[in-house]
Amino acid sequence: MTETPEPMEEARQPQEQSTLTRRGLMMAGGATVAAMGLGAALTANASAQDGTASPAPGASSTGTAAPETCYTLTSELVEGPYYIDADKVRQDITEDQEGIPLFLKLKVIDAETCRPLRDAAVDIWHCSALGVYSGYQSMGNGGGGGAPTDAPTGTPTGAPPSGGPGGGGGHQDPTDSTRYLRGTWRTDRHGYVTFRTVFPGWYRGRCVHVHVKVHVDGTWTDAGYEGGHACHTGQLFFDEKSVLASAEVAPYSANTTTRTTLTEDTIYPQNGHAGGLLYLSYDRRHIAKGVRARLTLGVAPDETHDGTGGPGPSAPPSASAS
Repeated sequence: MTETPEPMEEARQPQEQSTLTRRGLMMAGGATVAAMGLGAALTANASAQDGTASPAPGASSTGTAAPETCYTLTSELVEGPYYIDADKVRQDITEDQEGIPLFLKLKVIDAETCRPLRDAAVDIWHCSALGVYSGYQSMGNGGGGGAPTDAPTGTPTGAPPSGGPGGGGGHQDPTDSTRYLRGTWRTDRHGYVTFRTVFPGWYRGRCVHVHVKVHVDGTWTDAGYEGGHACHTGQLFFDEKSVLASAEVAPYSANTTTRTTLTEDTIYPQNGHAGGLLYLSYDRRHIAKGVRARLTLGVAPDETHDGTGGPGPSAPPSASAS
């Protein structure tokens, strides 16, 4: 962003957490990343500082970790049908996509020791403002109609038609060569990784979300990241206020697909930050200027969670898995 946003009224939320796996990665050329940032006025949420791990229940008031763990594991969720393995090594994944600038900052830690995971490969991918995934453009956004409302309908939207985003359950092969809003980057020595993208839109059957996968025990080479395993596969979620605010801004305002709310979604485990609910900071009067999102992911690095074993803790067997 070239424009510095005005001081924000921050959207405050409770605390954070999540866990899962991954296939071996061979990445096309390691591109140099552009400097990132939405401007100094996009300040961090005052309710919790970036990188400050919230102790799991059982930790002492002095910060001493409980014997079994120091941090609640982030929920392991379904990978969805539209994962493309380590296709782009980059931090700015926007390409030519229009939308509200989103600066995403994640910290990856070992939930047992609270130590940051250095040199892990973190993948993120999500749909466009109009609900379309790159690599699968022919599948559209799942159809449907009607503008989003400010309250749940009381009845989950349910699974979208077979073939649309979220349909089919298992992984699907890409149908085109587009790769916008997808990328992989390396955690630093403090466990942090940052991405620049746009605020996601929505499509039939799912609330607004970003997919995330963490790979460890591999090797970074000139070609990217090779080997290792996925220790976490999850999804990151946005509160209703932010989604409703985004719906007033073009191009989101042109998305007439019926929206599933956070409380209706069958994949979100309804457990707050432990389930992937992001901490958000933005100017409520001018969300179009940009949003900062952050979360600490508590993972089990010795375990493998590739997100292909089921729909997630809150989803019935027939639910979509995107």
